[in-house]
Amino acid sequence: MTVGTGPSPFTETTTSARRAAYEQLTASGPVQETVLFTGVRVWLVSGYAEARALLAHPGIAKRPGGPHFDQTPAELNAAQNTHMLTSNPPDHTRLRRLVSAAFTRRRIDTMAPRIQAITDALLDDVATAGRAGEPVDLAAVFGYPLPIAVITELLGVPEQRREAFRDWTTIVINGSVYPADTYVDAVEQLVGYVRGLIAEKRAAPADDLLSDLIAVRDGTDRLSEDELTSMVKLLLVAGYETTASLIVLGTHALLSHPEQRQLLRAEPDRLPVAIEEMLRYDPPLQVAIPSVTTTPVDVGGVTIPAGEVVVPVLFTAGRDPARFEDPGGFDIARAEAAQHLAFGHGIHHCLGAPLARLEGRIAIGSLLARFPDLHLADGAADPARHPSLLVNAMAELPVRTSRSRVHQQG
Repeated sequence: MTVGTGPSPFTETTTSARRAAYEQLTASGPVQETVLFTGVRVWLVSGYAEARALLAHPGIAKRPGGPHFDQTPAELNAAQNTHMLTSNPPDHTRLRRLVSAAFTRRRIDTMAPRIQAITDALLDDVATAGRAGEPVDLAAVFGYPLPIAVITELLGVPEQRREAFRDWTTIVINGSVYPADTYVDAVEQLVGYVRGLIAEKRAAPADDLLSDLIAVRDGTDRLSEDELTSMVKLLLVAGYETTASLIVLGTHALLSHPEQRQLLRAEPDRLPVAIEEMLRYDPPLQVAIPSVTTTPVDVGGVTIPAGEVVVPVLFTAGRDPARFEDPGGFDIARAEAAQHLAFGHGIHHCLGAPLARLEGRIAIGSLLARFPDLHLADGAADPARHPSLLVNAMAELPVRTSRSRVHQQG
């Protein structure tokens, strides 16, 4: 079945329009053939059961690709795409084993006090910005600065280079909506800097993840130069943009549902489940990384031929009424919330999921505790979203940290 000329959810830039486009997409069934705004013909798999099955299907594989792939020099493609999300067994198995030896749960857990300290400092900035009763863009002041500080500190990137990292990463992750020359320039800048940083860490190892990735061994096996630079790029995607979206989208969901926010304030132990519901309700990624069928694949009553590009849609999978009761509702007590696919499924399940959850819990829990009267600056606004195939991100989130006296008396 082929999608006609309906709106593309990836280019819709308001929350209501994006959700409406997804509703129109799923109304025609869980498997649709369409042409993306990039001009690539794909099969979108939007149902929960169908997307979950596809993510673990032996008949699909990753292949080299990405934004402006044919216009990016081969050496730059290799330097950013030789990682787990673009590889298949046995290469994937080897890479995940090596990376997991460095990116351990112990290292993540030891980051908690530092994440809390960064959070508290940024909340001071939020308080300062909102002191005069003016709206504060929570995305710009808190949502994005926190994860970029955490992931760059985890990797050992000097603080003075973090702003440049954010600029490069935003373009690289959302490359499809940028001109090819802008994208290639950002990749070149990012890869060049990471190569220099790797050389510095080799000469003087530190207590950071990048030094551990350089040093990790499995017998004589180790990560190559391209695998190291690609892993840094992957960590920036998983540890920065998606975590920022979790914080911003999750906060928006809570502030848009006052009864749920009140429940969480009254029962803060619900925060871990609330984070899972945020991931289901408005996931940081719209889709999983595209794959290619290596054999004919039967899914959702449709046979997708071999050699076709398939894209599991994570946004709609979390809102499938066949899997979730009242899927459009936001319920932090939802028992099945953790069954979402926001971190993928199967061998490509996100290795950084524990770090994202940890940051989400610390960030949102601390935000609500610090500002009990936090509310949307305009509850009737239709929040703007960035156009993107991959990332589901708000352009801004204007809030007020306290209620005016007039509002309180009213």
